[in-house]
Amino acid sequence: MFPLSHLMKSFVKQGTLNIIDADGKRHVFVGTPEPQVTFKLHDKSLYKKLTFKPELATGEAYMDGTLTFEEGTTLKEFLYFFKLNGKSLADHPLQKALRTISWPLRKFQQSNKKGQVTRHVAHHYDLGNDFFKLFLDKQMTYTCAYFRSDDDTLEIAQRNKTRLAVTKLDLKPGQRVLEIGCGWGDLAMYIASVADVKVVGVTLSVEQQAMATARAKKAGLDDRVEFRLLDYRDVDEKFDRIISIGMFEQVGVGHFEEFFQKINSLMPDDGIMLLHSIGHMSPPGTTSPWFRKYIFPNGYSPSLSEVYEVLERNNLWVLDMENLRLHYAKTLTIWHQRFAENRDKVVEMYDERFARMWEFYLLSAEMVFRTGPNFVFHMQLSRNRDAAPITRDYMIDKQRELEELEKTLDLSF
Repeated sequence: MFPLSHLMKSFVKQGTLNIIDADGKRHVFVGTPEPQVTFKLHDKSLYKKLTFKPELATGEAYMDGTLTFEEGTTLKEFLYFFKLNGKSLADHPLQKALRTISWPLRKFQQSNKKGQVTRHVAHHYDLGNDFFKLFLDKQMTYTCAYFRSDDDTLEIAQRNKTRLAVTKLDLKPGQRVLEIGCGWGDLAMYIASVADVKVVGVTLSVEQQAMATARAKKAGLDDRVEFRLLDYRDVDEKFDRIISIGMFEQVGVGHFEEFFQKINSLMPDDGIMLLHSIGHMSPPGTTSPWFRKYIFPNGYSPSLSEVYEVLERNNLWVLDMENLRLHYAKTLTIWHQRFAENRDKVVEMYDERFARMWEFYLLSAEMVFRTGPNFVFHMQLSRNRDAAPITRDYMIDKQRELEELEKTLDLSF
């Protein structure tokens, strides 16, 4: 099983790994007695592929069925094992050398020029609204939820997140609000329902824009909410408030300057933006090649240092910063549970390989947020340091006010 056996000797520091090779021979690699995982390789070509491209080859082998789990091991247990030993894999001389080679390609891998980004968005978000309905909450919110209690349902937690985000906009009557990356429209319609403002949402997903527009019309909000199929870089109006939830991960390091320059051009000096994004607490890096190839082409979740240096050059104050930490892990757990309950429908819509791909995505993402370096952050931004109140009390007060207001509204858009 060379050269994979050589890599595994260095890889396994915690737990015990049992690999059954393509000839049926068992290879055991021991760091500590527990946890134990077992998988079988059905193709000898994986010995080299897993050595030189472990992340990409593992995901592809699971999708293809050439890597199967044995003796009670589950995909989730395997991914947890992988994360436990991730540092030793990264420290292996071969993997260090491969990262050195790939580092100069980082900005190319994250390129999201106009036109190009439209294809990237369609790859993921235009899979079909019926597909996303199988595992998202009823309001179709495809971002990190906010669990104020362990007993919160996904629907409650997503409304918690929306409410929390809106309080940070410090909305005033008559203002205009821009949402960059509006998804299926729930946030924009919520804002228009709870505040005397007008909202424009932009997206590059044909499926999302069509559904959001239909929902707004059905809810009687189409006079106050507009959804446009438009790149945010082509917006040319002024807005008092800007909010972006779960879109910044598709911007790419090479476009951060462009993004914040555009934000500056769209709002006045006392304008406020809320940026909700995945980040990581480790130094700048690259996106998993499997994730980049199959899930979010050219996507990247930045380290905070990469964001702050661009904010500084663009004279933007970080008025408030909040780290949501484990909330996305909780969200992904529920998404996977709902996906598993509807797995047969996914196979009918697509095929077995697609279902395996999404299993691998949802579970590996959960592991990254539960045991890895990733988290979700909220940044409240403005050119003026006093654009928002100087204590956070107003956020708490506004959340309570909105909770009471919600009881009088129909928010089932």
